Amino acid sequence: MTDSQRHIHIFDTTLRDGEQSPGVALNPVQKLEIARALARLNVDIIEAGFPITSDGDFDCVRSIAREIDTATIAALARTAPADVECAGRALEGAGRRRIHIFTSASAVHLQHMLKKSPEQVVEMSIRAVELARGLADEVEFSAQDCMRADFDFVRQLYGAAIDAGATIINIPDTVGYGTPRQYGALIARVNQEIVAGREIVISTHCHDDLGMATANSLAAVENGATQVEGTINGIGERAGNTALEEVIMAIYTHGDYYDARTRINTRELYRTSRLVSKLTGMVVPPNKAVIGDHAFAHESGIHQDGVIKHRETYEIISAELVGREAGVLVLGKHSGRAAFRKALTDLGYDLSGTADAGLNDAAVDGIFTRFKELADRKGQIYPDDLHALIDSQFELTQTYTLEAMQVLSGTALVPTVTVKIGTPAGIVEAAATGDGAVAAAMNAVSQAVGKTPELTNYRVQSVTRGSEALGEVNVWARLDGVTVMGTGLATDVVEASARAWVQAMNLLESGQGRRQERVAGV
Repeated sequence: MTDSQRHIHIFDTTLRDGEQSPGVALNPVQKLEIARALARLNVDIIEAGFPITSDGDFDCVRSIAREIDTATIAALARTAPADVECAGRALEGAGRRRIHIFTSASAVHLQHMLKKSPEQVVEMSIRAVELARGLADEVEFSAQDCMRADFDFVRQLYGAAIDAGATIINIPDTVGYGTPRQYGALIARVNQEIVAGREIVISTHCHDDLGMATANSLAAVENGATQVEGTINGIGERAGNTALEEVIMAIYTHGDYYDARTRINTRELYRTSRLVSKLTGMVVPPNKAVIGDHAFAHESGIHQDGVIKHRETYEIISAELVGREAGVLVLGKHSGRAAFRKALTDLGYDLSGTADAGLNDAAVDGIFTRFKELADRKGQIYPDDLHALIDSQFELTQTYTLEAMQVLSGTALVPTVTVKIGTPAGIVEAAATGDGAVAAAMNAVSQAVGKTPELTNYRVQSVTRGSEALGEVNVWARLDGVTVMGTGLATDVVEASARAWVQAMNLLESGQGRRQERVAGV
């Protein structure tokens, strides 16, 4: 980006339009905290509120105006003189003050909401702008629902506002009606027929009712707009507003195309997004562009392989650029061996197979098979899952393996478990009952193997995260004075118990137990 490119002003209305989201009610402390974050983000204008609506909103605007000195502070007002005067009082103390006056332009708004004639709307707008000029450094003028308004009236209304002293004119698509081509054409016409070369800033304010707010805002930039209004995370009433983080990164990525730049500190985007989400209670969808949890995550094996070889194969911007940790490889059922091996290496495992604790290719293949089985059930795999899988792999002898298991259980049924156990002689199938499904599973394994040790202790615990966390079962088995401890891992506790009991059988078979001598009491 170069200094010759147009500076696109970022007008943040999270604290005003964003707070109009259903269920959101920020208190003064929370609003000030968000304003501080917006200042760190380096937005050009912070619309702090609508002072006439309540004493609380007035106080919020005033406190933000007095503290934040790195951005212009704006306050919203209708064309009523009381609104404008209240906004002016709330902004006292601000380093740079802007009163944002709004009315409506479409026939449906004039007839059913304002109940005013076009002539009355123009006259009220002129008086409001003239009044605001004496109370603030800048006056911005907006007419709601421009996208559905008659352009002759739009020309008349905005021309009158500019003549009265407005230096920023905002062209809202209040109901998210327009398409990028339609809205871009409207901005071009405003630029040619209303602004006509004068030093007037054209602003865009789009809503996302049809999912086109970001595209429409960028179309406006293409056609002469130099201010974009929106909110962090795209929050706002109905389907929300233009998501500022999307517009900012689109301009950053395509600065040459738009011949534009912003002064935003992009590395504060993620932090600001998390703060707004936390304080408003509005959860960011995981697949949300730029700041969603999955925005820089890769699970597809093909994508992971590409990113491992060269990050730009599947990332057009880096996670660090928006203040996040480096893009992550999400291990799941779509992950391939390349990503799996990289994850093990990142966790510190030696895959050379030459060191004492190294994993050879056969061992990695075995763990990968278990990983795929677990991913089919659990979805996302965490580092703790991998540690647990590897720990469970280190059995010196695998005489017996659990090949399949079926559980029949219920409040009115006797728990019955059928298992298929791999043995040196082939697959052995056995079925058994028990006091519960866990006991039935262990009885079935004992029957298939032909060993019936005594269970002396049993423990189960969660060892990983998530609703489908891996459960670790430890069993202590004693046979002929020899005690062993078997460990099993699975998302299902019955399966984990069966695996632990199979491991105990392997340890007993290989003689890797501890003999406990019975000593007579003194």
